[in-house]
Amino acid sequence: MTQIIIGISTALLQILIFEYFKQFDKKIIYGLTLAVIGFLYVGFTWTNIQALLIAAIQAIAFLMISYYGITKSTYILAIGYFMHGFWDIAYNLWQDASLIPPHYDWFCLSVDFTVGIYLLILKQKTKV
Repeated sequence: MTQIIIGISTALLQILIFEYFKQFDKKIIYGLTLAVIGFLYVGFTWTNIQALLIAAIQAIAFLMISYYGITKSTYILAIGYFMHGFWDIAYNLWQDASLIPPHYDWFCLSVDFTVGIYLLILKQKTKV
């Protein structure tokens, strides 16, 4: 439960920071963030070739989702965050969970879902 609270708090802090600094383009910021979090798994899994290949493929997939989210629609970014949250949970079901930091799955899922919900709300309020 603690990891979920920390994850939501982290996402809310990120959202507040970029709401405060209005000169940043939110689609680019959240697109870059989605691309980076995909590549974290590459760093976690570099000692296991099979897991590394899978992590590299998912990282490239999230990079592409980020690109299309930035260039096409905030909805794509939001979907990407939700997909990454599901990836965080699913990873431990079929890969070596010891490669990932303890409780990272629930922490990252809560960050991803919080940001995804924020992006959906933002899209409804503005033309981002």
